[in-house]
Amino acid sequence: MTASFLGEDYLEIRNLTVDFDGFKAIDGVDITLQQGRLHFLIGPNGAGKTTLVDALTGLVSGTGAATFRNHDILAMKSHKIVRLGIGRTFQTASVFEKLSVLQNLDIAAGVHRKARQSIFARSKVPERVEKALDTIGLEALAHQPAGILAHGQKQWLEIGMLLVQDAQLMFLDETVAGMSGNEREETGELLKRIVPDRTIVVIEHDMDFMRRYADFVTVMHTGKVLAEGTVAEVQADQRVQEVYLGTTTEEATHG
Repeated sequence: MTASFLGEDYLEIRNLTVDFDGFKAIDGVDITLQQGRLHFLIGPNGAGKTTLVDALTGLVSGTGAATFRNHDILAMKSHKIVRLGIGRTFQTASVFEKLSVLQNLDIAAGVHRKARQSIFARSKVPERVEKALDTIGLEALAHQPAGILAHGQKQWLEIGMLLVQDAQLMFLDETVAGMSGNEREETGELLKRIVPDRTIVVIEHDMDFMRRYADFVTVMHTGKVLAEGTVAEVQADQRVQEVYLGTTTEEATHG
């Protein structure tokens, strides 16, 4: 598969291994994450999904290779990985609750701002911040403390913070966990809006959300890739049904 087909900002992972004192939490994983598609990473608890992302964002050490923009990110420190254009969210939104939505976005934008004043001392909102605010649909709440936001809105704010950091590769960890049906739908539509120019990986347990929005799915089990493909292909895979979905072929295909 050529780089031109994959888009400029793709991630190629080869033989990635994470070893914790002899226990291989990630065991020789090969995955290619393409630009422009919503790539879902699923699997039972303990499958290695979060550890994989930890290795790709510099939080744990891994061996093998993970190439993004001609850099092997496994050899980079976490702050340099962020500056390269890679960002992530966590299961629990990490926003500055006493600061406004706008201030949260501006602080995040500071990753690419050198020795300039923050929005506290500026009268004009940076264009990057305004655009992100519009994209995540929180304009009406721009000057409200982030702490008053609903659960889903906090997750959207975190995605906005990645947008102002110009993250071209995003790892989103269980973004829709705890959301209402409407919030899940709005989140899915938000991801569809921002994915064409980005590589987005969603770690998810919500199978209904995956079925509706995933372009491509990687299933992990015991630190390895069990299966990959479209939603239909993964749901029809007997190994996936046995270890994760727990359904018959007919239910997995049509449910």
